[in-house]
Amino acid sequence: MKALTWQHTRDVSVEEVPDPRILEPTDAVIRVTSAAICGSDIHLYDLFGPFLGKGDVLGHETMGIVEEVGSAVTRVHVGDRIVVPFVIACGHCFMCERGLTTQCETTQQRDSGTGAALYGYTKLYGEVPGGQAERLRVPFVDFNAIPTGPDLPDVRYLFLSDILPTAWQAVQYADVPEGGTLAVLGLGPVGQFASRIGKHLGHRVIGVDPVPERRAMAERHGVEVMDLTDDVLERLRGATDGRGPDAVVDAVGSEAHGNPVASVAQTAAGLLPDPIAQKLMTTVGVDRLEAMHLGFDAVRRGGTVSLSGVYVGTADPTPFMSLFDKQVTIRMGQCNVQRWIDDLLPLVEDPADPLGTEDLVTHEVPLDRAPELYRTFRDKADGCIKVVLKP
Repeated sequence: MKALTWQHTRDVSVEEVPDPRILEPTDAVIRVTSAAICGSDIHLYDLFGPFLGKGDVLGHETMGIVEEVGSAVTRVHVGDRIVVPFVIACGHCFMCERGLTTQCETTQQRDSGTGAALYGYTKLYGEVPGGQAERLRVPFVDFNAIPTGPDLPDVRYLFLSDILPTAWQAVQYADVPEGGTLAVLGLGPVGQFASRIGKHLGHRVIGVDPVPERRAMAERHGVEVMDLTDDVLERLRGATDGRGPDAVVDAVGSEAHGNPVASVAQTAAGLLPDPIAQKLMTTVGVDRLEAMHLGFDAVRRGGTVSLSGVYVGTADPTPFMSLFDKQVTIRMGQCNVQRWIDDLLPLVEDPADPLGTEDLVTHEVPLDRAPELYRTFRDKADGCIKVVLKP
């Protein structure tokens, strides 16, 4: 089959790879009908090379048609149309029963000290072949599959795999008070959905992003927007009675705008020999922290900062004196996708499309064009906000 594979830092290509097959009786194999490029994939493209192997299949936002099931599968059948959460969880361990599927004790990566296995996401998370491919093996399919109806387009359902529940969790973690103001830093795909979810839940939402196309998209959904200028902190406070927003969602992570020093550090880490780079990246701060620090500065005293953007350094400087003094609550983590599906599926299937799932994709292309679109998405070129690949 064809699949998008990692070759080297900033070098991905579509190659012929072996077809997936049933390895465990709880597996299924699907024919992929849609797969998306995620902002987290750009971290792999730019930074995570030391934890990837040449030929690793990328992608973790996937849906398709079930072609084969293992002997122990009872809930899912050949011919079913399903979305696949990016988190691979068993559904019955201590953590899964508490809704913490990203900490699944069955697929947890104890050798690397990380959480549950993820599709297409490095040796740190199991090096499981991803879904930017013609086919995908789905472990524990009875628990992980999200069944869909037959009629609505893929784009209505596809984002249940990651970015829609990620945005939902980010807003839930932000704990915005009734009548409160939520600031969303970064209006990429997760930020777009977080902003729309905030509006859907009745909050005032202010979105911050340096890219005009992203601000324009958010405005279409009733979000107040601000450019990322040098005085954005003062403007956020000025728009909220001088206090700052009640809650902030950081939907940017380590790909923050600016900071050329951190950019050089990230690039250098990606070019070092793997053992040295792995040690560096797991012991040193290599993140660009502008978005997180802006969130800490902007949020009002007693407010909450919700981190949904991905950070990778373990020694990133954090202003604990200020956070302690302001009594700021911080919540964060990979999204426990399966926990939020019951909340989100009715919204996705609502004829009114209240979260605007059909107004996010700017580029839909064949799988063969994936390498080109990785570059386009990374560079925020050609108005690119969200890419869907069609194998």
